[in-house]
Amino acid sequence: MRTRIAASVALLAVLASTARLASAKEIEGVRFADRYDAHGAALALNCVGLLRYMVFIKGYVAALYLGPGVKADDVLGDVPKRLEIEYFYPIKAVDFAKATDVGMEPNVDATTKARLQPRIDRLNALYQDVKPHDRYALTYLPGSGTELALNGHVLGTVEGADFAAALFAIWLGPKPIDVSLKSQLMQCS
Repeated sequence: MRTRIAASVALLAVLASTARLASAKEIEGVRFADRYDAHGAALALNCVGLLRYMVFIKGYVAALYLGPGVKADDVLGDVPKRLEIEYFYPIKAVDFAKATDVGMEPNVDATTKARLQPRIDRLNALYQDVKPHDRYALTYLPGSGTELALNGHVLGTVEGADFAAALFAIWLGPKPIDVSLKSQLMQCS
């Protein structure tokens, strides 16, 4: 009898873990959880995508998470959101800083960029070198700011909905770094 109960409990545990894994999304062998708890705010996985360089080179995969009731079209608004990016190649911190500066320019005017520059500089100072399979996450919560984390370790937070909109616009704005990646991240909602 005890053996039968233990076997039933074990089977239920396996089924429960399989159900959780089935609801997560996988792309290029990288799995993203279906939910993320951001300081008490439950963010749901919207969709995942792959960024390619020169068609043949797989640069990284990303996942977009959104707060309850948030539509992908509203992602640049003052709404809870998270972007996780897992890299396939090593990248230096200084290159992240350059990419942030260059990536914002097509989506914000010069006056806005100048106003945001002190906060951009603060974010750029937080970046660290990454190696393959490291994962950066940008999590924005209204009233709290944009948190940068590397492999689950918080590196710092930069305040402002205006800053978050400019930063997330690098991937999700009118002129994203990659139109295909934006489409992949936005399409599932």
